[in-house]
Amino acid sequence: MENTRHLGVYGVIIKNDKILLVKKSRGAYTSKYDLPGGSIEHKELPIETLKREIKEETNLEVEEATILNADSVVVKWEFLGKMQCMHHIGIIYDVKVKSGIIKTDSDGLDSLGAKYIPIKELTKDDISPLTYNTLKLKGYRLKGE
Repeated sequence: MENTRHLGVYGVIIKNDKILLVKKSRGAYTSKYDLPGGSIEHKELPIETLKREIKEETNLEVEEATILNADSVVVKWEFLGKMQCMHHIGIIYDVKVKSGIIKTDSDGLDSLGAKYIPIKELTKDDISPLTYNTLKLKGYRLKGE
């Protein structure tokens, strides 16, 4: 098994008890919903990553962002026939976005589109571990809990 590490920056966007999530098309969270966000590019500040990734994945612009948490999880998954053990580290921001039209189609990378989902309709199996941990931190209960 190969050990890997991934550092990303993610945004929590909640309106009326609905959270804006992206459906993952590849990677350790394929077919799960995840917070919009992604990898920090060379020489990029985390806040710049947050703004870029939210625009790319949701088509919305960040109006305000404050750091909520730094979290990490270990996820085992198969990539090209080989087991991976990924240490996923996330810098999580609470985000307020400007109004706009949400991108509901694929970004051509790892998102199949974004949408607001009622938090009470989500289960732990529907979402990535960082998303689950973040919702629990914010005091939300998921379906079946």
